[in-house]
Amino acid sequence: MNTALLLASLQLTTVQVSDTSAQPQVRVPVTFGQVFSKGHVRAGDAITARYRGAALPLQAEVKATHDDGSARHVIISTVLPQLGASETASLALETAPAAPTAGKPAAAGAAPGGLGASVRVVVDGVEYRADAAQALRTRPARTWLSGALANEVQVDAPLAKADGSQHPHLAARFAIRAYAGAPARIDITLENNWAHEASPQNYTYDAEIRINGKLAFRQAALTHYHHARWRKVFWTGAEPRIHLRHDIPYLLASGALPNYDQAVVPSSAALEKMRLDWHSADKGPMATPLLQKSMGAGGGRPDIGLQHAWAAMYLLSMDARAREVTLGLGDHAGAWPIHYRDRATGEAVSIEDYPYARTFRLGSDSYNRSTRKHEDLPACTAPAPCATPYRPDTAHQPSLAYLPYLVTGDSYYLDELHFWANWNLLTMVPAYRGFDKGLVHRDEVRGQAWSLRTLGHAAYITPDAHLLKRYFNKVLQHNLDYYNEQFASGKANQLGFIDARATGYAVVYGGPTGANTGIAPWQDDFFTSAVGHLAEMGFASARPILEWKARFPVGRMMAPGFCWIDASVYALMVRPGAREPYFSSLADAWQATFRKRDGTPLATKPCASRAQAGEMTGYPTSQEGFPSHLQPALAMAAGTGVPQAREAWQRFINRSVKPDYSQRPQFAIVPR
Repeated sequence: MNTALLLASLQLTTVQVSDTSAQPQVRVPVTFGQVFSKGHVRAGDAITARYRGAALPLQAEVKATHDDGSARHVIISTVLPQLGASETASLALETAPAAPTAGKPAAAGAAPGGLGASVRVVVDGVEYRADAAQALRTRPARTWLSGALANEVQVDAPLAKADGSQHPHLAARFAIRAYAGAPARIDITLENNWAHEASPQNYTYDAEIRINGKLAFRQAALTHYHHARWRKVFWTGAEPRIHLRHDIPYLLASGALPNYDQAVVPSSAALEKMRLDWHSADKGPMATPLLQKSMGAGGGRPDIGLQHAWAAMYLLSMDARAREVTLGLGDHAGAWPIHYRDRATGEAVSIEDYPYARTFRLGSDSYNRSTRKHEDLPACTAPAPCATPYRPDTAHQPSLAYLPYLVTGDSYYLDELHFWANWNLLTMVPAYRGFDKGLVHRDEVRGQAWSLRTLGHAAYITPDAHLLKRYFNKVLQHNLDYYNEQFASGKANQLGFIDARATGYAVVYGGPTGANTGIAPWQDDFFTSAVGHLAEMGFASARPILEWKARFPVGRMMAPGFCWIDASVYALMVRPGAREPYFSSLADAWQATFRKRDGTPLATKPCASRAQAGEMTGYPTSQEGFPSHLQPALAMAAGTGVPQAREAWQRFINRSVKPDYSQRPQFAIVPR
């Protein structure tokens, strides 16, 4: 028997489709995103489906591939013939040796027949309009989905007055998805995003959207913040009332997401509270429900981590309430003022095209001597016209768009991911980031961590054919090369922490040995977990820096002379003075950190008795305490083969005082 052929025909994963309407539905359109493990769907394989045990026509479009050519991220579309009231049915995804015969796809830019969408805004008494059908006739269109079952065309259109003159900043983007014999979906985004347009500002307007001539949305006096956008989705017929549940073990095993502990069962009470909080929050076009309006606010928060708490709840439960919040947060990510779109390319403005680009000018930092031009992006002429309640930053930045794009395949979320990954680069002084290299090492350590995470997400899941695929991969590679050369090569400290020597951002904490002698291990743990996540996604260049970094969390759990109960201390002294060399042993670091009140070192500290109590330093019962921050770093380290890494994990996970992750599991990550 041909073993390869047998394996190619095996079922890969199953998606559960549930009716949420309590009414029978027929001709139900379904589109979703699916990640596949490396090698599972080889180049040339077809993805097929069985529904209720019978073959179901399926449209599978491979968007991103692994380095061996196998499918990584696929957008899958189908039309379910029927779904019973409150029924949950299985859609089993399989591979076949040869692709089935497909119907003729729609031509790129073709307007789906009979579908119309228009936007009307009134700004200071002046009316501006954008019409999808007209834009499809007169402007370049993009094909996002193309096949026998689903076709989606996308087009952008400036908002224009009756005489054709265009608004300088406001524009509409239409994504029209037609299904075979089923209702169509019309996705509309209003943007105030142009990167190089002079005098950016907020605009207050009355907004109106019509679908096939009928009023679908209206809001008066809507204030649209600068470099922000908002989105609405409509259906031309009955909207499909369904909920999709992905196969949790397969999704996590793919490496596309952190390995959340599947033994954690999200609390029903917590899920219901999530729903109530979401439905009571402001979800208007420029709202950011559930999130801190100022990202830089301190303290433990549910939005910080490789994925935020609501997303982790979704990944561990596939609950409809958690999915609604996770996707909704991705929708409302558009309200933050981080969106800079280049008119020339239609994409996020690139530091490769503009190596001196920055979100604001500081002296001559944005002056390109080759072109003799400043490349900073135009700023507001006065603060008031650009006032926004939202203050984004890198050091506390949640992952808002990656998971929504991964599970839906909606390009709105892909754009959102690109904007965030790129904004993290644009905020830095061009010379500090190495101009077009996009190095993030001059940021706080936690800012480096979350910037690398988001950059890795963009590099991993952006479609192969996308203009920004090579760009994000190139910038990520520059960063990994930097960390490997500066740290993994053996030039750096022996303890394994990021010291950010170029800026001094890392060693800024004070303690018994004086000012600027300590670091924040919890920030460093964020960095370890981020590069561990990159390595698990398959970025080979992340392995050396991960293996070097792993020694720090492992050492804090296992090194002689360091009480592991203090591995999660808020600040750890790493040198005896601000101008002194770093310690060569963690025992010295522990002694320098934990001293008597008179400053003399502790000869002994009863670690054995404290270990028996199992209560680690730094809010051990909190889901956002410092031991929780340590957990993903130890989980990533455990898979590296670093000496004592597995023992360190066992010591950590067997402690008796732990948080209840059923409430907020964003740090409930375990080794693979």
